[in-house]
Amino acid sequence: MTSPGPDSSRPSNETTFSSYNQTQGKIYALNRRNYHPSVYHTILDRHVSTGGQFGTLLDVGCGPGTATVRLAREFLHAIGLDPSEGMIATARSLECITSMSEPVRFEISTAEDLGSTLSPPVGDSSVDLIVAANAAHWFDIPRFWERAGRMLKPGGTVALWTSGEIRIHPSMPNAVAIQAAMDEIEEQELKPFFLPGNLLTRDCYTSLPLPWDLDQPIPCFDRSSFFRKDWGLSDSFFLGNSEVDLDTFEKMMATASPVVRWRQAHPDDAGTERDVLKMFRGQTERLLREAGVQQGKEMVQGTARGALIMVKKSIGI
Repeated sequence: MTSPGPDSSRPSNETTFSSYNQTQGKIYALNRRNYHPSVYHTILDRHVSTGGQFGTLLDVGCGPGTATVRLAREFLHAIGLDPSEGMIATARSLECITSMSEPVRFEISTAEDLGSTLSPPVGDSSVDLIVAANAAHWFDIPRFWERAGRMLKPGGTVALWTSGEIRIHPSMPNAVAIQAAMDEIEEQELKPFFLPGNLLTRDCYTSLPLPWDLDQPIPCFDRSSFFRKDWGLSDSFFLGNSEVDLDTFEKMMATASPVVRWRQAHPDDAGTERDVLKMFRGQTERLLREAGVQQGKEMVQGTARGALIMVKKSIGI
């Protein structure tokens, strides 16, 4: 199955493939699970243990504000950025405040600008923690690292995390056959709609370039500060029950970026029995019934790996 990472933060030359309007932004917010508390705790604990402060948070590719809401309450000030007007409109509808009860500022901006062109702009050396949840694989990563190095305060932190592809949980009835059917449909229907960013999520950011890996390295980042944590298939990377009914499964999968692009390319089939998600659903129903599951009682249980990487700006810069 496809990775659930959003793609609203990609460079402008790719935005036309899958830009979210306000209705899609609301659907995305309703059907995407939040991250497990262990993800947020790891970020905050690592940030503070390495001397990070809690002045200003910058959430890049914030989407509908899912991670912003959880992290903003730990900071005096918080800003959420996303290039998608629909996502920002959804985020602004949330009750999202900081530790000072200050409303979070949600603005339209790319990961390459990081709010530098806003009015007022996000200033150089003004941010304590920059985060990106399931979004960094869409960034122009050299430009992001260069701008992040300028925006961070000395000793500030960048935290990027992603989930890998969603897999059928092995405890499901007929799990092997269902996974094989999902893989076949993905190969035949969705593979042409994969972008390089989708592949970065598949290896959980193992190949995501870091500041010192670039053709022109960004010297302000401390290589010795690099931190990585992985969540395996048996761990909880997302919050809540991973078992859902088929209606919920279909809605969740509808937010996956290759599915969005498939539907944009097949407007006459989207929502009909020829829809790619109807193919997923039909195969799942058939194989569950072959395993003895009664009609109307079909449930899907998924699992996914996760990964978090963190780096710091050197204190003396």
